[in-house]
Amino acid sequence: MAERHVKHPLNANSSIVQIVRHLTSGLWLLTSLLLISGCTKREAAAPPPHDQPPHGGTAVEFANGIYHLELVLDADAGKLTAYVLDGELEEYVRAGAPSFEITAKVGGRDETLLFQPVANPATGETLTATSQYEAQADWLKTAKAFDAVLKSITVRGSAYTDVKFNFPKGNDSDG
Repeated sequence: MAERHVKHPLNANSSIVQIVRHLTSGLWLLTSLLLISGCTKREAAAPPPHDQPPHGGTAVEFANGIYHLELVLDADAGKLTAYVLDGELEEYVRAGAPSFEITAKVGGRDETLLFQPVANPATGETLTATSQYEAQADWLKTAKAFDAVLKSITVRGSAYTDVKFNFPKGNDSDG
């Protein structure tokens, strides 16, 4: 009797085995590419400028760096806006001060700016709980620079006095 040779359906040359081999090779290639791409360093996006006043104004540090005033001049209107901010110039601080004064040396004479609270319905700030104050004076329309002293400001129940600075340089060594 002659020996019969029966072909197994999954021998090395069958189409099913070849398909599985191609799929396996493809998966290995895909896995390798994913591993390689996952191991490469990605450049981090540049962080936003740190310790920069949010309105581009002058930073005046007080309370040993716990707080800042950001002073923003609108020369056309003769108005100086002050924002009370945290030590990193990132968060607004509702000071609760009814007002505060800055004395400036302009053209050899002392000028006083009385800052009044500004309410902002959009942020919920009121005249008794605000981070924004404004002062108005005609001399602000022409003064480009001056030395000044923040006479006294109360923030969250603590008073801070005699803070010296230059406008527009400020006094913040970090900013």
